[in-house]
Amino acid sequence: MQQQHQQDREDAFGAVVARLAEEHGVPGASVGILNGGRTSFVNHGVTSLDHPRPVDEHTVFHLASISKTFTATVLLRLVEEGKVELDAPVRRYVPELVLADDGAAARITVLNLLNHTAGLDWNLVDPEGEDGSLAAFVAQLDRLPLVSEPGARASYSQAGYNLAGRIVENVTGLTFEQAVAATVLEPLGLTDTVFDADDIMIRPFATGHVHGEDGRPRAARPWKAFRAGTRGNNPGGGVASTTADVLAWARFHLGDGDGVLHTDTLHGMREETAPLRGSTLGDGFGLGWFRRPVDGVRTIGHGGSGNGQYAELHLAPEHDFAVVALANSEEGYLFNQAVVRAAFEHFLGLVEKAPEPVPYDESRAREVAGRYEIDAMNLDIATDGVRLTLAVEIKPEIRQASDADMPPDIAPAAMGFLPGDGDEYTLTDGTLAGQRGFFTRDTAGRVTGVDLGGRLFSRTTG
Repeated sequence: MQQQHQQDREDAFGAVVARLAEEHGVPGASVGILNGGRTSFVNHGVTSLDHPRPVDEHTVFHLASISKTFTATVLLRLVEEGKVELDAPVRRYVPELVLADDGAAARITVLNLLNHTAGLDWNLVDPEGEDGSLAAFVAQLDRLPLVSEPGARASYSQAGYNLAGRIVENVTGLTFEQAVAATVLEPLGLTDTVFDADDIMIRPFATGHVHGEDGRPRAARPWKAFRAGTRGNNPGGGVASTTADVLAWARFHLGDGDGVLHTDTLHGMREETAPLRGSTLGDGFGLGWFRRPVDGVRTIGHGGSGNGQYAELHLAPEHDFAVVALANSEEGYLFNQAVVRAAFEHFLGLVEKAPEPVPYDESRAREVAGRYEIDAMNLDIATDGVRLTLAVEIKPEIRQASDADMPPDIAPAAMGFLPGDGDEYTLTDGTLAGQRGFFTRDTAGRVTGVDLGGRLFSRTTG
């Protein structure tokens, strides 16, 4: 009887996933649930609109930034082996490291990389003359701006995790990919979790979809967010995998370490090492994980955005529960977010409530209006006297110089301040609806930056 009840619940959830996929126009998606040791899968649609094959739990998708959970786990194995110390300066393991600020380069620790407090900007975009190696990527980090002093605050950095991958290479004498395979993939039997295009193409795989100039979806190129053969972004975002393997990865992180990590080390990855303010991603960083409360229950998770592919993995350890959602469309972000919310409510009865913004205040709106930037993007906040909006664009010079597909710019979307000190906000419509962030001020009280997606955008005008 209980087994039939579980099956009925899973079937009902399958109908929810199908409805959300149709609502968001996602060509293909795979969703997995781990609930008290029992796994179930919901698959929808096709791998590609041009060459359609049914998606299933063994279809390979790009996990993108969920890769960071693998990188952090491998580094902690090296910590357990006494080969790396979290509080040690990165230069102990990467003596070749040069940054724009040499003092900062000397002070950044391994822990700073793992909890995004190194002060590094988001990432290098299309590194000039890169030979494809992780070493070549790290050699160009002197071009990357610093957004804060090491340890001063959290700001999400892909480059920081790529640098962490170079620690793995230097300490083990293996390539990063070889070290990940030997440390976690092979011991855990994750046979469909891979990095290289050569390994992806011999498996069933999903193709990402982006919108062309005519508004119709088309296949995204390159398959990842960076061209095949380059390895510099693999630690921060290069893993490709299946729903079945990702659920097995979740089971490992909910378990006792399986001989890969000591239980206290594994579970310690969930504990807060740095606070994260006013973010949809959570209220703090663990090691490789965002920490996020859902209806009073502590969850951990990570998302990933690739080229026309999106991924989400979230765990509720106290309920022995995990949900993974993979989708092959630009609309995949909103689909995945909706699936995760639905899964927590359907299986655990946890309801995540969106915060309500306060009424429009013109004086506050004018105080924050202006342009904010990171290395790859411009963020424009504007007011017309009636509402406040936020728009994001890839910098035109970067878009023009790249021969790869890039996501479209985000049109102005309404935003509102949240109750409190007036520096936290939420977006209320558009493709980023529900995203939260906050404004940073200097000692004189002037707004100098804005956080979106866990990243600090520095103010340049306004």
